[in-house]
Amino acid sequence: MWAMWPCVRRRAQKPGSARLFLPISCFVPWVVKSVGTSSNCPQTTATGIEPATFDIITKTSQTEATQVMASITILSQPTLSPSSSTKLSSLTLNPLLYTKPLRFNTNRKFFSVSAASSQQSLKALIFDCDGVILESEHLHRQAYNDAFSHFNVRCNSSSQQPLNWASDFYDVLQNQIGGGKPKMRWYFKEHGWPSSTIFNIPPEDDDDRAKLIDTLQDWKTERYKQIIKSGTVEPRPGVLRLMDEAKDTGKQLAVCSAATKSSVILCLESLIGMERFQGLDCFLAGDDVKEKKPDPSIYLTAAKRLGVSEKDCLVVEDSVIGLQAATKAGMSCVITYTSSTADQDFKDAIAVYPDLSDVRLKDLELLLQNVVAAN
Repeated sequence: MWAMWPCVRRRAQKPGSARLFLPISCFVPWVVKSVGTSSNCPQTTATGIEPATFDIITKTSQTEATQVMASITILSQPTLSPSSSTKLSSLTLNPLLYTKPLRFNTNRKFFSVSAASSQQSLKALIFDCDGVILESEHLHRQAYNDAFSHFNVRCNSSSQQPLNWASDFYDVLQNQIGGGKPKMRWYFKEHGWPSSTIFNIPPEDDDDRAKLIDTLQDWKTERYKQIIKSGTVEPRPGVLRLMDEAKDTGKQLAVCSAATKSSVILCLESLIGMERFQGLDCFLAGDDVKEKKPDPSIYLTAAKRLGVSEKDCLVVEDSVIGLQAATKAGMSCVITYTSSTADQDFKDAIAVYPDLSDVRLKDLELLLQNVVAAN
């Protein structure tokens, strides 16, 4: 077993700030959150781990800042040797460390990470569906393009081909606008309402435009269901185990998705199985709320139906849109990113993972207990 490093040292700072230096090997998945890179934070390497710098800035005096530092507790012995010559990929590192050095820097009043003083406990675990339970965005894009082709949707009358959303474009679109109908409505407003076999000329009044959107969305949803039913889609790593751990330990379990209810039901029945789906304590889709993510309505509704406080919920999301919805609802959120969301700004997440394969429920419980952000 590794002996605990004498890894905390203080440097004199100008009044109102304090700085803590921790070797990454002393860090564990559930201690504080990462906020991205810093020019004064050394990078992790392929052959070992360099110390990272964590800045803690408070609106307090130097004395108070020192007291804050004294309240920080290292929760575990290091699990990696800083002198190890074993090659480490970004996916084998502690998930919080993935590909970037860690830097914590906040102007809010600092919080204690002492488990004994925390008032939060994990009572409900809430999953998004698309991107979290399954990597589905490329499947949605395929279904949209099939719908555009089926109805010969053309935003430009001179175009020789139906509308086709390219992969790079769709990655940006789906990370900025939640829900299928809002996506199409935004696109047509920006690029012109299209002609199609539904309307030979571009619709001009709101009712016809709504009919166009509804028809395309309904056909797209059925096409998406066909793709899911094909049996070629698998749940993302670690999802089913975490769901089972939550139910086995008496936690409430929910799924909240911005997608159409019928398509989400099919995904859940196909990927997590009927028993897990029927065992959910709450299930909400885009049809159940008036506003889509990043509006917090879906998560606020879930907390109300579960009968728990928002602060006792932990949300698992894959994108900044979902993260914003969770945090606006007053919930803590962890991110399991996909290839299309990996470069987004997740500074408000309490943890960021490439997937959930190495994440256990006890890790998430400790995250919620030990990260108490003061508003």
